[in-house]
Amino acid sequence: MSASIHAPLVQTNGLSIPALGLGTFRNEGDDCIRSVVHAIKSGYRHIDTARMYGNERECGEGIRASGIKREDIFVTTKVLHGAEWDKPDVNKVLPAIEDSLKRLQMDYVDLLLIHWPHPTTPIKDTMADLVAAKRKGYARNIGISNFTLAMVDEAVKHAAEPLSNHQCEYHPYLDQSKLRAKTLGYGLSWTSYCPIGKGAAFSDPAIAAIAARHNKSPSQVILRWQFQQPHTITIPKSSHAERIEENLNIFDFALSEDDMTIISNLHKPDGRIVNPPFAPQWDQ
Repeated sequence: MSASIHAPLVQTNGLSIPALGLGTFRNEGDDCIRSVVHAIKSGYRHIDTARMYGNERECGEGIRASGIKREDIFVTTKVLHGAEWDKPDVNKVLPAIEDSLKRLQMDYVDLLLIHWPHPTTPIKDTMADLVAAKRKGYARNIGISNFTLAMVDEAVKHAAEPLSNHQCEYHPYLDQSKLRAKTLGYGLSWTSYCPIGKGAAFSDPAIAAIAARHNKSPSQVILRWQFQQPHTITIPKSSHAERIEENLNIFDFALSEDDMTIISNLHKPDGRIVNPPFAPQWDQ
């Protein structure tokens, strides 16, 4: 194992969050536990999970098995608002986060996000429940995920506590400049999921050329591109020990302005990867 590297902190709206965390989507069972343990021992201090992932229990177990104090690990989880998306007896934010905390075996999470906007529940009601979760001490910070431009406006308008973060798909092939500008304009930080585009960019010749110049891997170049953008956190997912360490090793080089522009200009009209049936009508 390489020497531990700790990611710098991104600070917005009173929230200090490690700029790089371990994503855990589709990482389950013992593999998830091992990944979390290895990530923390390698220097990660940010673990991202969700009720929908079905691995909150394993993430909590991995955090405890790492030997690092709970208060030194930033934990994000996400819940849904609506019975048809989840267990029939859990149709509000408060019962959902209470259930998540039981699985994590924690008293609180550092960041609680609404995973997806609900198609029929008013955002005003969702924000009221989210704020209640914070005021009960279940979450130290609250935010949103997968909200559109208009939904961000509405969420901020109706949240009686400051929102701290917006988590969305973002990688070189998906232009999120308008949504990022809206998010950052309200003082929220931005978290990128699928930051490498599920590996599609590994073979991109433009990224390969930049990687060769810096003697880094394509994934490291893409994560560095993310890191150099304002108020941006990224949560690459991996269950492989070598890749977990590689993804963290991005703080010893810098991309030029030209490098950043080249990568930013790779976006495509059909670049979105995550588009489930319950997704909102995305902005064009």
